[in-house]
Amino acid sequence: MARLDAANSAREAGLAACRTTIRASSSAIRAVHLLDPDTAEQRLGEAETALTAARSALDPYPALVHAGFLHDAAKEYVEARVTVALVTGAEVPAPAELGVEDAAWLNGVAEAASELRRHALDRLRAGQLDEAELLLARMDAVFGELVAIDAPDALTGGLRRTLDALRAVLERTRGDVTAAILQQRLRDAIDGRMR
Repeated sequence: MARLDAANSAREAGLAACRTTIRASSSAIRAVHLLDPDTAEQRLGEAETALTAARSALDPYPALVHAGFLHDAAKEYVEARVTVALVTGAEVPAPAELGVEDAAWLNGVAEAASELRRHALDRLRAGQLDEAELLLARMDAVFGELVAIDAPDALTGGLRRTLDALRAVLERTRGDVTAAILQQRLRDAIDGRMR
């Protein structure tokens, strides 16, 4: 019974730390979209600390490590870190650098690419067409890299489903960016004739 009690305590501690990781990661992504890099870095630090605490609590209990909630927290943490990297043009951190398993990393990277849609639309509204095009290119590059992975779902954590969602987001974003560019060209042509 003592071992079950210890496992249950570890589970509770791990769950709490995973929830903190997810909340902090979500706040970091929001801060990136709000162009607040200081808050984003602070929240990423909180997420990293919480994820480390979750791993420490759960590591002695392999059944709990693989129960799913640690994977979900790691995936959200990857999503936040990679969103920052993709928005800023920094190098995408590797799984080992983030201390996460490959499946969490793959799915987190795919979801980070989806996050670029919001950032691209914000840049379009701000009249920053070049930045929106650059974000679209980064989305496309991530999709191209991930879609080339030929491994079973058991190893990738359902990456194919995540990529199907990313494909739809990518195509909608491509349409929005293309429409904005064509509208700008039309405006430029009209302005040129008016002179």
